[in-house]
Amino acid sequence: MDIKMFTSAIAQIAEEKGLSSEKIIETIEQALAAAYKKDYGKKGQVIKAKLNPESGEVKFWQVKLVADKDMIYSEKELVELKEKKEGEKKIRFNPEKHIMLQEAKKIKSKIKSGEELIIPLKTQKDYGRIAAQTAKQVIMQRIREAEKKSIFDEYKSKEEQIISGIVQRIEGRNIILDIGKTLGVLSREEQIPGEFYRPGQRLKVYVLGVEETPRGPKIFLSRAYPKLVSRLFELEVPEISSGAVIIKSIAREAGSRTKIAVASTEESIDPIGAAVGQRGTRVQVVINELGGEKIDIIEYSEDPKQYITNSLSPAKVLEVKILPKNKALAVVPEDQLSLAIGKNGQNVRLAAKLTGWKIDVRSPDTQEEKEEKEEVKKEEKTKKKRKTKKKQKKAKK
Repeated sequence: MDIKMFTSAIAQIAEEKGLSSEKIIETIEQALAAAYKKDYGKKGQVIKAKLNPESGEVKFWQVKLVADKDMIYSEKELVELKEKKEGEKKIRFNPEKHIMLQEAKKIKSKIKSGEELIIPLKTQKDYGRIAAQTAKQVIMQRIREAEKKSIFDEYKSKEEQIISGIVQRIEGRNIILDIGKTLGVLSREEQIPGEFYRPGQRLKVYVLGVEETPRGPKIFLSRAYPKLVSRLFELEVPEISSGAVIIKSIAREAGSRTKIAVASTEESIDPIGAAVGQRGTRVQVVINELGGEKIDIIEYSEDPKQYITNSLSPAKVLEVKILPKNKALAVVPEDQLSLAIGKNGQNVRLAAKLTGWKIDVRSPDTQEEKEEKEEVKKEEKTKKKRKTKKKQKKAKK
């Protein structure tokens, strides 16, 4: 065996598959052990192999568990076990897997029950010729499995994070992106409405989830998920990534408009100014990445009235009344009413999502009319009650 070629091949495979050389060698050892067992071993045997990458030498061992009488089922216990269909912390003795303590001590005097006995095996002279094809198939299979596991683990750790991808192809309503070591799926539901995609286009996407499948890991991506916006701000705003500014809440209608509430953990930092950036440079980068989606940045407040007032920005709010059942009434000037409500009710709808309050927006005149009507209703109810009481008094007389 040409050792230089062998070690070079391992390094090349490791680089191509994104695996460590140690993982490749471990995979080869498992494959060699499986091939040896297939050609020379027996059913139930546990065979292990050790490869020396410097010399190319391979050694084989058979591993047996050392057992005593207390660890093994008796014939009576086996019958009872079949009837009860219950398991215990005992083993069914198999001479290929287990060895009795007395026999094991003849090989290794200090060995104890429950330990593993390693028995060296002879490397067959014709092993290379007979088992080469089997070993090759198993090695390639194990390397593919190790590669799938490595990719799964890598992208599983990137869940809820942003990654870059290049549009590779369009399959029906799904967009397939090259995200490095594998492909990701951007389904129709997770695309920004009105956004067009073309092969070769580079995009930032949010990793929604990773699933294991027989064909390998499947990565689900999103451009519409609200947290994509917060992750983009983390990339562009150092104060957010460091924790000096916190995104408290986010409400989004992808492709149209987003509202985010920010708060500062340090008095010296203006949270809105930090997020917007000098002359709006920071927020503009995020807007450009989202294809021109409008972004309202408002300051978070512990006071519900102030928080609701801020959330209805850019409209000016005269007064906020907190009502029962998590409802709030916002009174705005007549000329600000359409701005506060927004096109098709979008502004007030996003404000409600952002704050968690059901917000009703009214102008002062409308509110006065409503209050007057309520007063009239109260008076009518009072009059009815009085008439009822008078009738009841007359009936008693």
